[in-house]
Amino acid sequence: MAKKEQKKGPFQFMQFSVIGLTNAGVDIGTLNLLLLLFPTDERGLLALFNTIAYSLAVANSYFWNVMITFRNSAEGSRRQRLMFILQGIVSLGVNNIVFLGANQLLEWAGIPRWLRYNAAKGCAMFLSFTASFFMIKFFVFQDTDRKFFRK
Repeated sequence: MAKKEQKKGPFQFMQFSVIGLTNAGVDIGTLNLLLLLFPTDERGLLALFNTIAYSLAVANSYFWNVMITFRNSAEGSRRQRLMFILQGIVSLGVNNIVFLGANQLLEWAGIPRWLRYNAAKGCAMFLSFTASFFMIKFFVFQDTDRKFFRK
């Protein structure tokens, strides 16, 4: 049983990562489309555009992770949906803080706008992706026959 648990973690992370690549396409694609249509350096609009892009990616993530990565522990219960929304809000906060902070640092360094936005978005996606995986695995879709805090 312990051996199966060890293999499941890395395999789940690989599945989550592949789905994460599609989420990255949705996230970056939406952000760049919004910035192309409505160019801005205003932090409030950047946060709004980032929030829209991230929210679409989270919806994509929920669908595919329920169907593939966590299908054995995803029940579709009200609790799981609420926990998924809560982790999405926390991850969105991480994503926005890192995106805006990295964008500001890269602006001070004189990095051109398009490159700076995408580099900042890449950093934000990596950190929020990592936080999201662990929150989803251990709090949202935790196996019902195993408790996270059990010794």
